[in-house]
Amino acid sequence: MENVNIDEFVPHSGKMSLLDEVVDYGDDWLKALVLIRPDSMFVEKQGVSAIVGIEYLAQAVAAYAGTKERKSGHKPKLGFLLGCRKYQSNVDYFPVGSVITVEVHLEMEAENGLNVFNTTLTGNGVEASAKLNVFQPTDAEAFLKGVSQ
Repeated sequence: MENVNIDEFVPHSGKMSLLDEVVDYGDDWLKALVLIRPDSMFVEKQGVSAIVGIEYLAQAVAAYAGTKERKSGHKPKLGFLLGCRKYQSNVDYFPVGSVITVEVHLEMEAENGLNVFNTTLTGNGVEASAKLNVFQPTDAEAFLKGVSQ
């Protein structure tokens, strides 16, 4: 697998870039890792709240989209998380010291930029899953200008 620089594909920077590593990816999926450290963003006494898992999943979808664009010779495009359905986690917190595997699998891709992903978070006694609905317009800048008018 070629080296994947997460910062190229996720619009967050510094501590808000929550993925630690892209492990592998293919035409319709990506696997990444998140290491829960004492200094991780959003860490509390019990660990990181499982609700933050939705952001881990969204950033993995962004990384997937970026690898897909790079493979086709294009620059990564901005995307938007529209919604999360059926997020379920067997834990309330991801404990410090956990290694969380984040997997996203493309379920549906529409021509208008709407996509649906089946997603999971696993590791160290953690099992969580959700469906993410995302939108990636062809021209995000034009789309945003249209929204703000």
